[in-house]
Amino acid sequence: MLQLHEYLEILTAIVVIVDPLGAIPIFISLTTGQNDKERSHTARVAVLVGALVLIIACLAGQPVLHFFGIRIASFQVGGGILILLLAISMLNAKISAAKQTSEEAKEAETKENVAVVPLAVPLLAGPAAISTVIIYAHRQPDWSFKGFLILCIVFVMLLVWSLLRLSIPLSQKFGRTGLNNATRIMGLILAAIAVEFIAAGMVELFPGLK
Repeated sequence: MLQLHEYLEILTAIVVIVDPLGAIPIFISLTTGQNDKERSHTARVAVLVGALVLIIACLAGQPVLHFFGIRIASFQVGGGILILLLAISMLNAKISAAKQTSEEAKEAETKENVAVVPLAVPLLAGPAAISTVIIYAHRQPDWSFKGFLILCIVFVMLLVWSLLRLSIPLSQKFGRTGLNNATRIMGLILAAIAVEFIAAGMVELFPGLK
């Protein structure tokens, strides 16, 4: 049974890695030209698809790893490195290539429907977020814990939806500098989580490191 602080750690990790505040400038740039109704629809679809992807990762991620013969410890190290790279990008207030490359950003500008790609995947539910959910799902095999993870995902996506609905006033209130500073703080937290993942995976792979 996990302690309260461990549950809070999991919720914090999912919030930080999805980065709702960091999604605001990208959302605004991708929905330029849309009216309020269209922008609201885009936000709703992006959040629903992002939540669905992460829930599927929570339920099916571990069986998929087992099918390919990948140990969870190896996945923890690999996922931790990916998350650390994302955290470093966040500390520099930049979009990680794991979420979106410059070529993908240019392509997105010409897309009529950006809700599913690139907003839902990979900006909200990218490789780092999927890796985090799979790693946490391995901690407790029981369905009650998976239910908690799903509730966390739903809560975070509702938070994202609320912030995207208010993206224009929030952007005007905080400005790009304010949003970037919030992203840097979340990047620092995410870096610590990434190190925990890597350390735990290394200890399991190499017991002599204890």
